[in-house]
Amino acid sequence: MSGIIDPRERERAHASTEYVDFYAEALKASEQFRKDYDGRLNLVKAHQMPFERSPDGLIKHIINDKMDTKECCLDIYMQFLPPGKASGKHRHLTEEVIYVVEGKGYDLHWDVRFDVHDTMEFEWETQPKRYDWEQGDFVYIPPYCGHKHFNADPDKEARFIVINSRIIKPMGFDWFEQLENAEGY
Repeated sequence: MSGIIDPRERERAHASTEYVDFYAEALKASEQFRKDYDGRLNLVKAHQMPFERSPDGLIKHIINDKMDTKECCLDIYMQFLPPGKASGKHRHLTEEVIYVVEGKGYDLHWDVRFDVHDTMEFEWETQPKRYDWEQGDFVYIPPYCGHKHFNADPDKEARFIVINSRIIKPMGFDWFEQLENAEGY
């Protein structure tokens, strides 16, 4: 077997370069994470969930990476749509799921088409697909699909729980774009 290894490769593998402590630092960081994790919230009470007037509309953060919870993979919030109003339009590389708690309305989804040559090339459909929803429904939004939510009821607020994964962000895919702001932002 030793005759198969190219001696130039062995020389390059043992070439003198700088020394670092990446592995040791990762062990220390992991140890610190585990200590910090013990003190994170396992239960989030309603009064600990902050509101935000965002470019997408009024949301109440249920779980967010800035809330110091034990959840490390998901962002979850409740979105509120006033009667007859719409959210902003946005897209992100993570897929998203929505559970409708109250109200009725619809989503418009602009599906993405992409190709990879030397770089990734994205195009979005010019005509959106419409998905009507009401209380108790589940809506799936594919990755990088432009989308906007509409409350179809002129008299009642719509509320839904939005869940998407934040795990893809540290992998280098933190692609998130607000294409239109919600009315009044």
